[in-house]
Amino acid sequence: MNQKILKLENLLRFHTICRQLHSLYQRRMLAQWRHVFSSAYLVWTAQLYPQPWQTHALIRTALSQHRLLVTKKEKKSQKPQLSSTKSKKEVEVWIGMTVEELARAMEKDIDCVYESLLNTAVDIDSLEAHSHLDEVWIKEVIKKSGMKLKWSKLKQDKVRENKDAVKRPQADPALLIPRSPVVTIMGHVDHGKTTLLDKLRKTQVAAMEAGGITQHIGAFLVSLPSGEKITFLDTPGHAAFSAMRARGAQVTDIIILVVAADDGVMKQTVESIQHAKDAQVPIVLAINKCDKAEADPEKVKKELLAYDVVCEDYGGDVQAVHVSALTGDNMMALAEATIALAEMLELKADPTGPVEGTVIESFTDKGRGPVTTAIIQRGTLRKGSILVAGKSWAKVRLMFDENDKVIDEACPSMPVGIIGWRDFPSAGDEILEVESEPRAREVVHWRKYEQEQEKNKEDLELIEEKRKEHQEAHRKAREKYGTLHWKARSFIKYKIKKQQQPLKPKEKAGGDSNALPIIIKGDVDGSVEAILNIMDTYDASHECELELVHSGVGDISENDVNLAETFHGVIYGFNVNAGNVIQQSAAKKGVKIKLHKIIYRLIEDLQEELSSRLPCIVEEHTIGEASILATFSITEGKKKVPVAGCRVQKGQLEKQKKFKLIRNGHVIWKGSLISLKHHKDDISVIKTGMDCGLSLDEEKIEFKVGDDIVCYEEKEVLAKTSWDPGF
Repeated sequence: MNQKILKLENLLRFHTICRQLHSLYQRRMLAQWRHVFSSAYLVWTAQLYPQPWQTHALIRTALSQHRLLVTKKEKKSQKPQLSSTKSKKEVEVWIGMTVEELARAMEKDIDCVYESLLNTAVDIDSLEAHSHLDEVWIKEVIKKSGMKLKWSKLKQDKVRENKDAVKRPQADPALLIPRSPVVTIMGHVDHGKTTLLDKLRKTQVAAMEAGGITQHIGAFLVSLPSGEKITFLDTPGHAAFSAMRARGAQVTDIIILVVAADDGVMKQTVESIQHAKDAQVPIVLAINKCDKAEADPEKVKKELLAYDVVCEDYGGDVQAVHVSALTGDNMMALAEATIALAEMLELKADPTGPVEGTVIESFTDKGRGPVTTAIIQRGTLRKGSILVAGKSWAKVRLMFDENDKVIDEACPSMPVGIIGWRDFPSAGDEILEVESEPRAREVVHWRKYEQEQEKNKEDLELIEEKRKEHQEAHRKAREKYGTLHWKARSFIKYKIKKQQQPLKPKEKAGGDSNALPIIIKGDVDGSVEAILNIMDTYDASHECELELVHSGVGDISENDVNLAETFHGVIYGFNVNAGNVIQQSAAKKGVKIKLHKIIYRLIEDLQEELSSRLPCIVEEHTIGEASILATFSITEGKKKVPVAGCRVQKGQLEKQKKFKLIRNGHVIWKGSLISLKHHKDDISVIKTGMDCGLSLDEEKIEFKVGDDIVCYEEKEVLAKTSWDPGF
């Protein structure tokens, strides 16, 4: 600004000097011609040409006005810069915030965040409103939006008071009273566990079970003639129910290991021993089926030595009882051995204070809603108690025993059915009594919050892993294209983009058929858990995707049918029903409903359904084989056609079928024949031992003596999934 003013001042001074020189010249001319002009003219000229002092005043005024104008312009030019720095909005962000949270903090639309992340390494297509953003991309969005960044403490790390319910401290030994032992019967499938329990209960549970195998944990209180009471848990022996057996071992005091004397130690026997060791629970060995002629109890004892189960006969501490569940032999001896072991363990419990227990099983009962079977471990459960288990809570409306008889209270070691749950607790969840319904809701809310935080943490770790993968891929791509000319680089990128073009609608429809969406419904929570555990072993996704749309407990409903219709899926029901109305609705909508009572039948059906989604395999079936004994050529028009002289060694050659030429064990040609002749006659079939001449549909193929000609046909065979669930 100062330089401009100096230039203007110099210019005005030069102009003033010129004006003064011109005025001096005019005065001299006027002096010479004074006689010509009058005094009035002189006055006029004096007004016309101002005096020097007037000129200086004019210059000063002009300069001051110019300075004022220049200063105003510079202020105007500075104002936008100042306002732009002042108008930068400060946005408070934190690590791991979602797209939606960032947009809300910026007071912008979510699309603004997406636009800012264009032309970056972020996959915009996979980014959703609840997706977590990495620190780098949060900074990028704020920068491109012209805002100021302010980091706050990690939102998820804000300390919240722990509202969870916990177990009480250990009770005073003086308050403890003796309790009944909780005994779990475990062993291999079909070794007679449930039949053994039937004899103790004098019931017919095994006869009522589908396929004669147990598929749930059954909890029963058995009263012996001596007056002693034992709570028995009958676990499934089938391989599919490993989680149930593990759960049974965790809540028990004693395990009765049932091994068939004619079958010996099997896979689930070994697994049951391992569960007992993990839970540090003592074992009583029941060698069953001793009434059979082929029974060998000593062989069983010797086999168990390999798994550190040493019977008393061999110097160990494991009691072994030879029984027959079918005839009832030695059943009381088994019960007495169990009671003796329980007395040695000195099992006691506190019957006072808030209730503590474990959920054994959950299921839905019509008219009752969610129902759980539980074992009470501490306190006394009464009607009206407020319970929390997992992420659900209940106000006890009704309690009943294993015979469906309503009871008023349940003491420690007692199995009980509980009605009044708001949601389904999972099998194995710990039951705790709280003082009120608001407190129960508070506990459930806290547990859901903890689960959400854990999921967010896992998501952040996954995002960080994906980000590193993208950065590494980007670095490798830059290294790959860095030395190439821009034209070569553009051509390679074009080819890659062309390969990644989206599928056409027809191709999409064809690809969707190679996936099987399923809905699983079971009678109890443990059954659904067992099926889902089996599905976790699925390892044939390269053949057909197995997609779990929904799983739940209870009969099949209209919502399940609608869901299956939406996803073009199949509904599998285990020990549940589908009413006539539901089945008619499913048939109308083209939805398959498959009901099963035995778990391995359900898995077999699932394998068949997966196999039906696979493309058929083309198999070659050999019809006949011939050896080339001589080669020659014939002239047809202007062309020479090679001909092979053959003898059929096996089967027959049929002209209409497909052929292949084999040389030294390698197939060098596949196709069809142009001609097949016996002597000079064209024929369609040549049988074993006959000679023939044949020519191929490809003239460039040369025959050699010793080559083999094979006639075959192609048949489409249904493929079978490679998934093996392990049983």
